Amino acid sequence: MTILALFLSFIQIGLFSFGGGYAALPLIQSQVVDLHGWLTMEEFSDLITISQMTPGPIAINSATFVGIKIAGIPGAVVATLGCVLPACILVTVIAKLYLKYRNMAMLQGVLHALRPAVVALIASAGISVMVSALWGEGAVSLSGADWKMAVIFLICLVPLLKTRVNPVWVMAGAGVCNLLAGVISGSLPLPF
Repeated sequence: MTILALFLSFIQIGLFSFGGGYAALPLIQSQVVDLHGWLTMEEFSDLITISQMTPGPIAINSATFVGIKIAGIPGAVVATLGCVLPACILVTVIAKLYLKYRNMAMLQGVLHALRPAVVALIASAGISVMVSALWGEGAVSLSGADWKMAVIFLICLVPLLKTRVNPVWVMAGAGVCNLLAGVISGSLPLPF
């Protein structure tokens, strides 16, 4: 039954995640954290990091990760298939229709109207991850904030906005900063 639940959850994500991987994050969170409880919010944040750092689309990497965690290799195959199948079907149909009607003003209007929704979905995912990183599962307040994470976030934001540095390097740098901060504060022992 878990295999079927994985397939149905990720087929929904595949069907309704317009705008790419980041736009799918609120849908993934809704299914795997809120609805089924397969992951905690902290694990979901880790999932995003792992999915971003590994090759491939974030939604497919997420499906594979959740599938393995919940039902092993069969779960990974089924969740990944559920995530990819709607896109394969939709892209084939839409490509045929787009080639036939691409100059139609109404189609261009619909595509233009979808852009704000995609931006909102990406912003929602970003805010959700930021809240989880800065406050964990607790209430959002200045006194409960993890200021170390806030400083690392601001340090990482500068190169992302001011240079064309690869985000993978920024994430690796953030990990090193977090590790160093943990060693300096004494919450993490030296690895050697």
